[in-house]
Amino acid sequence: MPTSPSVRERTAEPSGPAGPVTPGPPGADGDRRRRPERAALLRRIGLRVLALAVLLGLWQSVTALQLWSPVLVPSPAAVWRALLETSGTHDGVRGYQGHTLIEHLGISLRRIFVGAGAGVVAGLVAGVLMGTLPWVRVVLEPAVAFLRTLPPLAYFSLLIIWFGIDEAPKLWLLAIAAMPPVAVATASAVASAPTALVEAARAIGARRGQVVTSVVLPSALPEILVGVRLAFGIAYSSVVAAETVNGLPGIGGLIRDAQRYNQSDTVVLGLFAIGVSGLLIDAALRLLADRLAPWRSHT
Repeated sequence: MPTSPSVRERTAEPSGPAGPVTPGPPGADGDRRRRPERAALLRRIGLRVLALAVLLGLWQSVTALQLWSPVLVPSPAAVWRALLETSGTHDGVRGYQGHTLIEHLGISLRRIFVGAGAGVVAGLVAGVLMGTLPWVRVVLEPAVAFLRTLPPLAYFSLLIIWFGIDEAPKLWLLAIAAMPPVAVATASAVASAPTALVEAARAIGARRGQVVTSVVLPSALPEILVGVRLAFGIAYSSVVAAETVNGLPGIGGLIRDAQRYNQSDTVVLGLFAIGVSGLLIDAALRLLADRLAPWRSHT
């Protein structure tokens, strides 16, 4: 008995392209998505390397023309020789004033992390209080604004009178310089926390402290981290001022001492050391901000 057309249609193989469809290797789609990101990263790195090469070329050209004395504008080769001399022992002299360049930089970084770290903590506390308690904002805001407008050297002499010439005035200087930007950023971010989330937390019985720690601070975290980045940048720019008195060993003390003897190559080397390490610290803070607050973009 012949098979009916309906049965033949049900039992026939589905039409389509000849041959089985083989799926791609695992992760192929993810690799394709990452390729544009990798290409963009390589382009950024290439542009930065190219810009650095152009700047070095211009610097070398200016010094080769001898428009200025080498004391005023040292050549890249002179700065490189200063790097080699301050990084080891030459002719029985170890580094600069008995310490290598990395030791000078490490001591300054320790001062920055201790001093600026204390300033960041103080700024966080002051900012949270200013953002949550209006009467505290009325009391502290003028003082924070006053400190923010003062250049570090303006009060460094007073700190030396109070605390002497050892480590204490340097740490106090860096702490005072780092505190205002964190306090301002934290107060502004805390005060602008989403009202709906705050009210919802209060509606389910959360206490003031729980609202602050569970709702306000997480929403304010990106702005707080921007203030922390600014604080460390200000502290880094103040390290030379902090080390003007009894700053050796220290990278700022190295710059000040080399300036007295017109060693411009060592001065430029110290500036490069501060700048490169500052870029690395800022990159680390940006990475920390991206990890702690991945839902927000950071600049």
